[in-house]
Amino acid sequence: MALPSISSIGATFSILIYFFSLPYSITAGENNLHHSPSARSRRPLVFPLFLSQPNSSSSRSISIPHRKLHKSDSKSLPHSRMRLYDDLLINGYYTTRLWIGTPPQMFALIVDSGSTVTYVPCSDCEQCGKHQDPKFQPELSSTYQPVKCNMDCNCDDDKEQCVYEREYAEHSSSKGVLGEDLISFGNESQLTPQRAVFGCETVETGDLYSQRADGIIGLGQGDLSLVDQLVDKGLISNSFGLCYGGMDVGGGSMILGGFDYPSDMIFTDSDPDRSPYYNIDLTGIRVAGKKLSLNSRVFDGEHGAVLDSGTTYAYLPDAAFAAFEEAVMREVSPLKQIDGPDPNFKDTCFLVAASNDVSELSKIFPSVEMIFKSGQSWLLSPENYMFRHSKVHGAYCLGVFPNGKDHTTLLGGIVVRNTLVVYDRENSKVGFWRTNCSELSDRLHIDGAPPPATLPSNGSNPSRNSSSDIQGEIQIGQINLDLQLTVNSSYLKPRIEELSKIFSKELDVKSSQVSLSNLTSKGNESLIRMVVVPPEPSTWFSNVTARNIVSRFTNHQIKLPEIFGNYQLVNYKLEPPRKWTNNNITVIAIGIIPVIIGLSAYGAWLIWKRKQTSIPYKPVDEAIVAEQELQPI
Repeated sequence: MALPSISSIGATFSILIYFFSLPYSITAGENNLHHSPSARSRRPLVFPLFLSQPNSSSSRSISIPHRKLHKSDSKSLPHSRMRLYDDLLINGYYTTRLWIGTPPQMFALIVDSGSTVTYVPCSDCEQCGKHQDPKFQPELSSTYQPVKCNMDCNCDDDKEQCVYEREYAEHSSSKGVLGEDLISFGNESQLTPQRAVFGCETVETGDLYSQRADGIIGLGQGDLSLVDQLVDKGLISNSFGLCYGGMDVGGGSMILGGFDYPSDMIFTDSDPDRSPYYNIDLTGIRVAGKKLSLNSRVFDGEHGAVLDSGTTYAYLPDAAFAAFEEAVMREVSPLKQIDGPDPNFKDTCFLVAASNDVSELSKIFPSVEMIFKSGQSWLLSPENYMFRHSKVHGAYCLGVFPNGKDHTTLLGGIVVRNTLVVYDRENSKVGFWRTNCSELSDRLHIDGAPPPATLPSNGSNPSRNSSSDIQGEIQIGQINLDLQLTVNSSYLKPRIEELSKIFSKELDVKSSQVSLSNLTSKGNESLIRMVVVPPEPSTWFSNVTARNIVSRFTNHQIKLPEIFGNYQLVNYKLEPPRKWTNNNITVIAIGIIPVIIGLSAYGAWLIWKRKQTSIPYKPVDEAIVAEQELQPI
């Protein structure tokens, strides 16, 4: 689980207690290697807690079932393509959008491959923080059902409903009740809304209370994991993919279910029987083509090398970190070393240059390769092990840290930036492919959902989703853009003015040139019409300017804050400038003349009335008394 910030704790525990996990019996603390989401906190902890025993009197070692599907079935199943938001190093996490209930209620959930339960704040939460979206209101969902108390779960005090409880290493916790409802995955998903079990929080503490994100989407291996629930119902194949954006991009994509992988994707084995975490068989590291002088067993600690989307940075056993840091410093010895952004940590930072261009980093810092047992290697660029100094322009710091007494190798999100990571759980493998995550769907030709329904065009025949339709040199007096946003209209209405200002800023036009109207709902989405006009009534847009405006929406180059969700350009229409003909002028003149005559008559009447009621003027006495200056008493 990725959290926005955690306290620094001097000691690291490397204790892991496994208990038999029955369906819905999740009062156990999350078995998470967590975490270090912000630049202020660098020490991951391994301290899973079992807060209360399951109803069963005995406990056994955990065993992750191998879920298998027939190959023919696997290929025919749909997948859910979902966008990722926020920024790994600024927020400490990535989030995706999930809609729960009927009608749908939207939530921003932290993407976490190390958590096995999905949860959101409940409307009756006794102690929940102020998050990005309103709390989930079960009473407003016609499809919500509580998970009733049974022998396979821990129950509330009244023995009526199943409950869950999670406590994390950084001393944050979440607990609440279990519910079941329809979960929707957005308009880019082939997967239709499905019923799933999730946690409805009644208490949050620590960083879970203070974080901006609403909750967690659990992608780990366990009965309550959203992936496992969808797989068990035969809805998706037993696989999912994550693609985190790069240093200057942010965002990315998540795909639940299988899809056609690139032929040059590098796979490594992942043993589900060894650990509940997604591990890889890392055996060595190369820096600038030279292998570090380390025994391969240094990466083979209790959990092996763990890949966790919810952790921000990378953590190596002390011996491996010392060798890695020394090798990097040797390659960049001419660079000046400076203090890190936080005096509480001894960061390894370098002053590069006044330029802050990420593309130049590969010319300065060495390449790094992760070597697998198969002999294949996965190449990392500097953005996969460096982060930008937050206080010194042109400076960068190592995003790899020692793991203290813990012998686990923990590879967080920084290591997989601009990398598609496929968790092929069906074949017990993890794959890596270097790519631009913001263009993933185009590069892999991943199909999304069918095109969204169009807005009414009021009898017009608007062009659709292609700026190439704008041909020739024409004058345009107004651009109408019909947009579909993945937020409910009731949520959007009070923020419509804010959204209008954001659009004008993104388009670099005056706020008076942009107006939003025709706000309607379509399920969990809103349909709006945006009108863009020239800066002056007598001017117009050229077709080049209009093409640029339309294409920016078509290619999703307009960046919106995450609170407004995703947008899709449905229709657009270009209108010519209004021509002022003699008929127009005549009609206006005929309308104005009576108004002028009426105002003149009213003004004359006011003057006459005033004369009748005014008091005659009387001059003051000729003896003028000079003003006296006020004197202090």
